[in-house]
Amino acid sequence: MSAPNLKQMGDTTGTLIEHLGMTFSEASGQRVVAHMPVERRVQQPMGLLHGGASVALAETVASLGASLNVAERGMVAVGLEINANHLRGVSGGSVTATGTPIFQGRSTEVWQIELVDERGKLVCTSRCTLAIIPAPAAPPTPG
Repeated sequence: MSAPNLKQMGDTTGTLIEHLGMTFSEASGQRVVAHMPVERRVQQPMGLLHGGASVALAETVASLGASLNVAERGMVAVGLEINANHLRGVSGGSVTATGTPIFQGRSTEVWQIELVDERGKLVCTSRCTLAIIPAPAAPPTPG
């Protein structure tokens, strides 16, 4: 991901993105690829990847991609609705999320996100609807 695209996310220090260990290898308004380690902090008590962590990764991917689409208009994207189908358990390694837009409108975008394990097996499929809103005057400061 290029430096300008990373800056679009703002400071991720102390955010859920940092806490869950998310990293990004590609980011544009047409495709975002992110990775998350499957470690204890993202597992449910039985040792499998928690569905909420998968959904957090999916929404992060969609929000970043949609925000990149509308940044030049002084807008950002925020999640309105997300659904997910958890198809396979993962107990270690990492997952990779790839998101692409399936609708790009003036006030909403809809993104499809697929999470795969290290073997390329589909773990979760998700769809996220995002609202396009004016960007805040200044990003919030960590604290």
